[in-house]
Amino acid sequence: MPPSTIHIISFGPVRDIVGSSELTLELEVPCTGGEAFEALAVRYPDLQQWKSSVRLAINKAYAPFDQTLQAGDEVSFLPPVSGG
Repeated sequence: MPPSTIHIISFGPVRDIVGSSELTLELEVPCTGGEAFEALAVRYPDLQQWKSSVRLAINKAYAPFDQTLQAGDEVSFLPPVSGG
């Protein structure tokens, strides 16, 4: 099966590491959000430091990292947020 495009949206330090707020990733689908994070971390190894603290959203809804992705999904990796 040929790879499919997954649209990645990144925020905060994740965006700083990848150098863009939006990018695409070619992945074999179905795959999980965790596998998408790992594929991105291969390109950007500094992402590994954020693995335990980022949240995943798929198509603008929070999701667990083991949720399955399909071609065309929008995936967001959201860093922790603090306010005052």
